[in-house]
Formats: sequence, structure tokens, C-alpha cells
Amino acid sequence: MPRGKKYKEKAALVEEGKFYSVSEATELLPSLSTVTFDATAEVHINISADTTQADQLVRTTIALPHGTGKKVRIAAFVADGEADAAKKAGADIAGISTLLPDVEQEKIDFDVAIATPTVMKDLGKVAKILGQRGLMPNPKAGTVTTDIAKTIDELKKGRIECKMDKQGIIHAAFGKMSFGSKKLQENLETILTAIKDAKPSGIKGEYIKSISVSPSMGPGVKIAL
Repeated sequence: MPRGKKYKEKAALVEEGKFYSVSEATELLPSLSTVTFDATAEVHINISADTTQADQLVRTTIALPHGTGKKVRIAAFVADGEADAAKKAGADIAGISTLLPDVEQEKIDFDVAIATPTVMKDLGKVAKILGQRGLMPNPKAGTVTTDIAKTIDELKKGRIECKMDKQGIIHAAFGKMSFGSKKLQENLETILTAIKDAKPSGIKGEYIKSISVSPSMGPGVKIAL
């Protein structure tokens, strides 16, 4: 894909063939942004896994010390009698009788969906719609919970889910350029530690193939493994 003049100028700041330390990369990152808005810091981790094998799938939740910088819109699928409590805890929309029809019509105005175990059976009719968007509540992701208030609080503060795509790559946002290098470094180190700790037993030998970071729509920086 052809790159613009500004992108090429920013890419020239990255030393060709060099693998940067985490501190070096996060120090450089803000200067690589090619946009006028507050760009998102992204990390891309290539895992040496056979994604068709269940015992090689990487999936974990991570509480970032400084959050992502993004306002998270939360939908709480709870019994209607618990909707008000969920909203007071910070959910943007809550309930079951009002939420389900909207989702069935594909009116989805939220970034994360959480649910109590008691309403999971009701989500069967919209599981495909939510699943296609990566929004289906899942116990492994911590989005099926009996403690709605605690889960909402963690998500608002910056808890994220990291999992591989079909190519075996984990993509995650770890802050905004306005955070500055120190906060970006601490968030990134938290993600890398969590991914290393989440190594599946099915992966033998090499685990992480490569790591790169970039500002949204900006050039990437390779991280030394």
C-alpha cells in the first residue's frame, strides 16, 4: 500500500533492522504518530501456535495500571430487577427485556457485554450476533459474573481481554500517545508479562515469534524478545 509523505517521515525515525527494548520503543512511540488526534498505542504479538488446537490458544484478561484511555461503553445483561443497580455501578445500558430486542435488530451501542449466569440461557437467541462481533459474554474472559459492580469497575478502569486471532496474533491497545512514555511502558510491560504467564501447555519450544508496537495508523517498532 502506498504511504504518504508524513508516514514516510515518521518511519524514517525508526532504525531499520533494529529491535528496541520496551523502554526505547515507548519513548519513541509518541513521536511516530501521523494523526492530529490522540492516537492509540497498539501492540501486536505473533504467537507460535497452531490455532486449530484448543490446547494452544492464548486468552487472558489483564488489568492495565493506567487503563487504555478509551471510554468503554458497557451493556449489562442482567435480570430486569437488577438493571438499576447495574446502571448505578456504571453500566451504560442494562436489563434483559429491553436489551435483547435491540441486539436482535443488531442495534449494538456498546463495546463490552457482561452477563450474570442466570440470564446466559436467554442470550442463546442472540449468541451468533454477539459472537460475530466478539461481544458474547464468556466466563474465560471474566464477562460472565455474579459480581456485576466489581466487573464494571474493573472494565471502566482498564481491564482488557487479550486473545489470538485466526493467524495466531494478539492485537491490543495499551494507552494513548498523551499518556507519555512512562505510563505506556508500564502498561506494555503488564501486557507482555501476562501473555508470557498465559503460555498454553500445548505450545512447546518457541512461544512468541515477534512483538511490535505502533501508534494507530503509524509505523511499527520491533521489540526485542
